[in-house]
Amino acid sequence: MNDAPHILLLGGTSETAPLAVKLATAGYQVLVSTATDAALAVGDHPAIHRRCGRLDRDQLAALIDQERMMAVIDATHPYARDVHQAARDAATHSQRPYLRYQRQALVEASGDVVTALDHDEAAQLACADGRPVLLTTGSRHLGPYVAAAQHNGIALYARMLNHPEAVAACEQAGLADNGRIFGRGPFSLEQNRALIRQYHIGVLVTKDSGRAGGVAEKLAAARLEQCRVIVVQRPDETTENTFDDMDRLVAALQQCCPVSTVSKIGEMK
Repeated sequence: MNDAPHILLLGGTSETAPLAVKLATAGYQVLVSTATDAALAVGDHPAIHRRCGRLDRDQLAALIDQERMMAVIDATHPYARDVHQAARDAATHSQRPYLRYQRQALVEASGDVVTALDHDEAAQLACADGRPVLLTTGSRHLGPYVAAAQHNGIALYARMLNHPEAVAACEQAGLADNGRIFGRGPFSLEQNRALIRQYHIGVLVTKDSGRAGGVAEKLAAARLEQCRVIVVQRPDETTENTFDDMDRLVAALQQCCPVSTVSKIGEMK
């Protein structure tokens, strides 16, 4: 095997490829781990490889030990709280450095933007308006929105990635077929505007997924189409090892795990 330090990069977002390439270019062997096998660019470099499938804390720790990983970099979605905790715990258990890349926040509350603490509150706020709701937060928290929409007798549309897990989530939550909009973002301003007009949307629900997540285009489209916006707040998880700049993250990794380091697990324990 290559003597370059092996790094576990937890990805799945649009930043996965550029961050993986930066790491590989800096001299690391990079294993990109994603929860699903959905199509995703991970970077065109011989030192980058990919695995797919969800892992809990113990499975992550086992992977770290088996593949002789020298560090864990968490570049998963800003709202993937359970993944962040599992990754931190696994790194701690395996005595490896944990570094997290987090997109810069973009949304601030204003006259036409209301923030909600969680999905339950967002669902109540969105469905109390009496107008059709467009949900753009993915498929993992459909339940509260479907229940609130049915209770208030309003139309609910959810835009999400076309993947078997998303379809299963729709079935479990009871979201009707005509309420499912499949597509892969980020979406342009005009794509968002067209969707809002097509379904006569009055309320748009989003997360603050940052500029890379297409939030700016959603907010601009909603403003132009006179939609109310509900934003689910980010989990408050920022730590000293959290970076919103990839170059700073790579520099920090080079401090704790120099490329000259040979992966000798026995010396780390």
